[in-house]
Amino acid sequence: MRRADRLFELVQLVRGRRLTTAEQLAGWLQVSVRTVYRDIADLQARGVPFEGEAGVGYRLRAGFTLPPLMFTAPEAQALVAAVRIAQPRLDAAMAAEAEAALSKILAVLPADARAAAESLALFAPDAGIAPEVRATLAAMRQAVVARRKLVLAYADEQGRASTRTVRPLGCFFWGAAWTLAAWCELRRDFRSFRIDRVRRIETSEERFRDEPGRTLADLLRAVGAEEGTGRRKGAAAKRGGTTGSAGPPTMRR
Repeated sequence: MRRADRLFELVQLVRGRRLTTAEQLAGWLQVSVRTVYRDIADLQARGVPFEGEAGVGYRLRAGFTLPPLMFTAPEAQALVAAVRIAQPRLDAAMAAEAEAALSKILAVLPADARAAAESLALFAPDAGIAPEVRATLAAMRQAVVARRKLVLAYADEQGRASTRTVRPLGCFFWGAAWTLAAWCELRRDFRSFRIDRVRRIETSEERFRDEPGRTLADLLRAVGAEEGTGRRKGAAAKRGGTTGSAGPPTMRR
């Protein structure tokens, strides 16, 4: 949980209760009591009226409320547009979560902003992603979050089969297909796997930790460097009178 989210949740847990101990908050938030004390001190410094003391408990001064979350009409429309474009391309679970989150946001908007958002004439058709690909995407997405290795039965563009154990780093949508970016333990390098070419997927019980040279940040830096090289080669080709292009960066399978 991000610290900002934890601070918000801490306020919500204390609000409405007569007295809440630091030990209770630590258990609910799954942090140490020391972290709770530090968070409360930071919130007090920012003007949140906590009352109480360590060893006794805390409460919020009567009448305290969090300011409502407000969006302008254009901002609300942008949220609707983002969800409508994303849903046909997501796995079923995340698409449903996106719809639920959007409903909660729309429910608290002023009537005019909500009407403007719901009447937005922007739609995205079904992306044609097969149900089995959506299921594979969901498993990969969950493995990225849980930091669990995956075992993939994979077929490349020529139909050659292989089995790979990978560290999943991120899922990328390219307008036509989803890919998984991963560190491949067989090739000892970054690899990209088209999700529609995965024949079988198994989520391992083995977790992985970030190691220098094998992280998503390392991958993005490598892709950025490749893009820069491609741009320089393209410029050189144009100066030489050719029409060749380096094209977008690609990762080997």
